[in-house]
Amino acid sequence: MRKIKTIFLALCLSIMASAQTALSDAIDDARFSVEAGTTINNGATPLWLAANKYGAVGIQNNNAWLRAAIFRPAEADSNYNWRIGYGFDLIGGTQLTRKWSGWIQQAFIDIELKKVRLSIGAKERRMELKDQELSSGSQTFGINARPIPQVRIEIPGYILFSRNLPWLSIKGHFGYGMMMDGSWQKYYLKNDQHYTLQALLHTKALYLKLGNEQHFPLSFETGLEMATIFGGKVKNAMNIEGYNFTMSHNLKSFLKAIYSGGSDPTDDKYANAEGNTLGSFLFSLRYQAPSWYIRGYMDHFFEDHSQLFVQYGWKDYLLGIEVGLPKNRIISKVVYEYIKTDYQSGPVYHDHTASIPDQISGMDNYYNHVIYQGWQNFGQAIGNPLFISPLYNNSRELYFTGNRFRAHHLGITSNPIKKLHLRVLYTHEKNWGTYNLPYLHGSKNLNSFLLEGSYKFDKEPLKEFCITAALGLDCGTQIGKNRGFQLKLSKIF
Repeated sequence: MRKIKTIFLALCLSIMASAQTALSDAIDDARFSVEAGTTINNGATPLWLAANKYGAVGIQNNNAWLRAAIFRPAEADSNYNWRIGYGFDLIGGTQLTRKWSGWIQQAFIDIELKKVRLSIGAKERRMELKDQELSSGSQTFGINARPIPQVRIEIPGYILFSRNLPWLSIKGHFGYGMMMDGSWQKYYLKNDQHYTLQALLHTKALYLKLGNEQHFPLSFETGLEMATIFGGKVKNAMNIEGYNFTMSHNLKSFLKAIYSGGSDPTDDKYANAEGNTLGSFLFSLRYQAPSWYIRGYMDHFFEDHSQLFVQYGWKDYLLGIEVGLPKNRIISKVVYEYIKTDYQSGPVYHDHTASIPDQISGMDNYYNHVIYQGWQNFGQAIGNPLFISPLYNNSRELYFTGNRFRAHHLGITSNPIKKLHLRVLYTHEKNWGTYNLPYLHGSKNLNSFLLEGSYKFDKEPLKEFCITAALGLDCGTQIGKNRGFQLKLSKIF
């Protein structure tokens, strides 16, 4: 018994010493960043001047912001089993109102033991299996809206599933969080619109990788991303003023959110899944040559079991191809995507009843929900921004009026000279509205263009400063004609 106690004490001291060393380094390796920016528009902010920036840039006419942050990635402790990372990011600006206001964009701490991480707080996270600069965005876990505070257990990078299977790797996460925009919804929406206070969020994802580029140039990745909004205090449910109730948020509800079980109070006798459940199946096939690569990928979105279990076929999807070219001064990388969301399991929906037992699970109504304000945070789509933000409508509603569309998207980057980086985006979208509220004249269209250049100075007195200038343009009947210029100055210390 004494020997066991001695071993246990030695183990505890070893862990404490390792953690103390990592904590000391965590203070020393912090990086600071500052940023100032402004957008000057004729109309609303053009789509690609605001989209896929984690909700940091406002949509209304003319806006500005100041930003200051301190960060330290957990990866900086690569020499230790225990790793500590953290971040605090504060923004002040005119993002959602005409008045100047401030908000905490990020506040998190990451504690990592070997390859497993506990992440607590709101953090800007990267998309999976898509290019961060050029893709139109992931349909489930995108980079378009403000980060949502969560507690997550995650494997952030691929690890071998087994030493006996060196060609199979896994990563993923499992977490719970809380939506923080309930009070803002109450302020923004018209009096009879439904909103939810203190709604909860469950997210999970698992990704598998087959292949090892060090031994063979071809690799395949696949993943499943899922999210459920549940719980909370529902106000004006079904847009009936005064129809209020509290959604279940006990232990059973937390468990049901994992497998999309339970029911909502509005379901009556014949229940659907509790809360707002959605997700994506992801696929990617990549060929890596010595100086270039090509990758094809697919993102299939689902809002209910009919698309999750292939009940009506996968007729909606995001298909993409990404090409990284050999080093040159003209084009560095090209991305093309085709996005189709107009099927949504068909135009008919009927829940089984005693008199008509047949179930027809159509009209999936992507990103919208009868109880919650859909897959959005502070008015911006959490997933792909081609589900145009309701804020563009100026209607004081948070309903995605155009979720049935087909779009072509092209992105190009270039590095013509040292320290200068160029980015070009162009999107054409044809939109039919929703099944419930189709557009009166058949369809609306959108053409959005972005030209952006970033230059990083390498000489004093501006060394390490980066200046970014961008020109954005929208035309068509979807969100009208918008022209804008954006200027940003930033530095990392």
